Amino acid sequence: MKKIVFIDRDGVINVDIWKYVEYWHEFKFEPSAIKAMKSLTDAGFDIYIISNQAGVGDGIFTAEQLRDVHENMVAELAKHGVRIKGAHYCVHSRHANCACRKPKTGLLEKAVEGVTFDRGRTFFIGDKTGDIEAGKNFKVKTILVRTGYGAESEKKITKDLIPDHIVDDLGEAARVVLMSGDPAARDTANEA
Repeated sequence: MKKIVFIDRDGVINVDIWKYVEYWHEFKFEPSAIKAMKSLTDAGFDIYIISNQAGVGDGIFTAEQLRDVHENMVAELAKHGVRIKGAHYCVHSRHANCACRKPKTGLLEKAVEGVTFDRGRTFFIGDKTGDIEAGKNFKVKTILVRTGYGAESEKKITKDLIPDHIVDDLGEAARVVLMSGDPAARDTANEA
């Protein structure tokens, strides 16, 4: 059975610059991101990036620009021993009413098509209420980080949309994921 973690990109893995990341030189990792993702990789988790990128559908930047940023991010992470199992981006306009834009679950379904995993041990880590809602809609555990839009999102939490955990950043989120798993993963969490 695969160990899986879904992670939103902007505001979680990279610093949210309050506009779309259109070029690689605008992309800056959150301080705890690389080490956190390395600890998840070392513990045997398959990492899937799940991100809305409506800037493509809205004509703000191109699919080629998104691909360039993504490929550079994956290459940089690989230099640090981080493996990204897959990345799924919704590139439709925010008004397209597609099945893949979070909080809908199309990207999550596509990511794990044909994969056997335990939803009760699977997490979605994000900084927006839409991430938490998508995780809940997909019946996995959710972690809201306070980076990016997270601090603002925390104020919008309702009794119907409560994340399983609220933490400061991806580093703390990774520790939560690791501590919830098997004893070997807990050892990795203690080293992180």
